[in-house]
Parts: sequence; structure tokens; C-alpha cells
Amino acid sequence: MEKRGYIYILTNNTNTVSYTGITSNLQKRIFEHKEKLVEGFTKRYNVSKLVYFEQFDNIKDAIKREKQIKGGSRQDKINLIKSINPELVDLYNNL
Repeated sequence: MEKRGYIYILTNNTNTVSYTGITSNLQKRIFEHKEKLVEGFTKRYNVSKLVYFEQFDNIKDAIKREKQIKGGSRQDKINLIKSINPELVDLYNNL
């Protein structure tokens, strides 16, 4: 049985920076970002607000979708986020 996969988009408090990631455990991974346990871009730029995510039955499909999202423009990402989360609220507490 394959693991589920998730793609997610995080932003900072002022919604000026975005990060697209992939994981098999969304709640754990976002917690790691929020607690600054993940070294790199998200820690450096204080990116921890979950504004978008998608769930997939397997990690391979999630990887394909992540590449598709990362290949798009910044405006494409903003449009995607606002299609389900127009107020850019943090979705973490609703997981």
C-alpha cells in the first residue's frame, strides 16, 4: 500500500513570500514549519501559514502536482490559493 501524498503552499504573515512543498504527513510537516524545526527557506523567511493544500492517494501523484505548481507563475499560485482560500487564512487549525 502506497502512502498518501500532500502538496501544500505556505506563506508568511504579510503574504509576500510563498513556498510549495510535499509531504506524506501534512499535519506533522506544517507543525515543523511553524516551530522552525525545518532549516532553510521557510525558517529564514518566516514562512509557516498554510494557505493551500491538496491530498493524493499516492506520493507519485503528489510529486507530479508539486512540479506542475512550481512550474507555474507566481500569479498562477496566487489564483490557485484564492480559488479555495480568498482571505488567505491559515488552514492549519482545520486539519
